[in-house]
Amino acid sequence: MAVPGRAVPEGAPDDLARTELFAVDAYQRSFDAAVADVDREQNRVLLGRTAFYPGGGGQPHDVGTLTWDGGAALVAKVARDRATGRIWHWLDLEGDLPSPGTAVAGELDWERRHLTMRTHTALHILCGVIWADHRVAVTGGNMDPGKGRLDFPLESMSAEFGRQVEARINEEIAAAREILVEFVGREVADEDHALIRTVANLIPREIDPLRVIDIVGLDKQADGGTHVLSTAEVGRVAVTGTESKGRGNKRVRLEVLDPERP
Repeated sequence: MAVPGRAVPEGAPDDLARTELFAVDAYQRSFDAAVADVDREQNRVLLGRTAFYPGGGGQPHDVGTLTWDGGAALVAKVARDRATGRIWHWLDLEGDLPSPGTAVAGELDWERRHLTMRTHTALHILCGVIWADHRVAVTGGNMDPGKGRLDFPLESMSAEFGRQVEARINEEIAAAREILVEFVGREVADEDHALIRTVANLIPREIDPLRVIDIVGLDKQADGGTHVLSTAEVGRVAVTGTESKGRGNKRVRLEVLDPERP
């Protein structure tokens, strides 16, 4: 077990820790790698390792830059190939792509990534608050840097409910709860009632162990995305909307704000 950005979590698969740097260190913003493969038709490259998050679970992919001897390009899109599991990087580049074997340096757009991390953690806090207060699981969600939404099987929704949820989220932020990352064997995850609200049994069986994000004392979920070290790092949250999406399906929208200054 470890906090994001401080140590490789216990139980992390060796190949994952070596190649998908975002999974074990959310705060690594630059890295060196070698080009493993090139797809010139789609203007994309595969790297031997990467800190760019490829998107998934509602969290958008990272952007940034790649540089190499004699060249540089913006990383405009990152995505995992569903068939092979490999992570491709689409480059905004008019010239030639770097050849396989080329040494490259990657740099994330850190301001965007960190805001996304704050947003993702804020949504987990929202999930934890709704679970603690109403014992209902999240049924869907999505996010952009700085804003996001979650859906819940609630019977009613109102502006007053939104104000109450906003206050509860900001209480949990102020509590500065530590956030841990751990890798849990599938047989343990299947029996862990704390993971029921993530519908862990719908995650493909070949994913073993599961990566788990634990906001200590509030929320614990199987999750592959990036998060901050403490709820305090989120800043502030405003609930910007509460909507009914049909019977038993209610939506809460939020926005992440900078901390208030005295």
